[in-house]
Amino acid sequence: MLPSGRQFEITHGSQKATIVEVGGGIREYSVDGRDVLDPYPAGAICDGAHGTPLVPWPNRLDAGRYEFDGERFQLPLTEPEQGNAIHGFLRWVVWRGEPDGESKVTMSASLPARPGYPFALSVAIAYELGVDGLAVTTRIRNVGDRAAPVGHGQHPYLSPGEGTIDGAELSHPGRTRILTDDRQLPAGREPVEGTEFDFSRPRKIGAAEIDFAFMDLVRDERGRAWTRLTGEDGATASIWVDETYPFVELYTGHTLAPGRARSGLGTEPMSCAPDAFNNGDGLIRLEPGQSTRSRWGAVLEG
Repeated sequence: MLPSGRQFEITHGSQKATIVEVGGGIREYSVDGRDVLDPYPAGAICDGAHGTPLVPWPNRLDAGRYEFDGERFQLPLTEPEQGNAIHGFLRWVVWRGEPDGESKVTMSASLPARPGYPFALSVAIAYELGVDGLAVTTRIRNVGDRAAPVGHGQHPYLSPGEGTIDGAELSHPGRTRILTDDRQLPAGREPVEGTEFDFSRPRKIGAAEIDFAFMDLVRDERGRAWTRLTGEDGATASIWVDETYPFVELYTGHTLAPGRARSGLGTEPMSCAPDAFNNGDGLIRLEPGQSTRSRWGAVLEG
């Protein structure tokens, strides 16, 4: 068995993507052999949450503690060096894959009630290739008998093609950066205009180290916010998010292991801010029987 489990390959013309059983994420996506999303090897354990869904919260939760409807809860610290719980529960779960023709597969997982999160969810993520590239649709349903706090996201990395992201040009729609403390928890906000984090116009990333969530996203006429990474080969790998994702985290991968560091730009759609279980910023209150739906996608331009 491969570390990422069964591999579900979908294709459309010259496009190819591989979705994995362990974690339910996307391991690779390319067009004409050029990576759009930075891949990780089939024989390796997923590193840096590459392509992984983040449910029922993305990013970090301070000390794993939160309060909901007057009740206090404690979660395991999955980022012990920082004293945080990070990226939800489903990264190492075996998901169920249901192919639908050559170009689509839906991955689903159950999240039963547990200590610290006594809420029950069902999650389904559809990956589909088409003329407009890759589209990813996430649906989360409360299958329990009480309201549940819910946030979600995903952790793809845009690929610069050959080499690292240092020589690539970045264009990003975020107008406000969420500042963080030394534990990478929210510590305020600042406009990016005129700062080193202003990528409203394309410019090279260089040696910049970024690991921040951005908000106040500039959107097109369809309500999509675009992050674009143009490699030195002139091709542009892009990720868009719909209006249900008010936040996008950028991560330059500088803390990954040598050989993997800065090989892609983490571009993470998020339905809520970091530590949303405590600050409530974007947190979804999902009543029994209710569902939430979000879409993001990726495409190779140029």
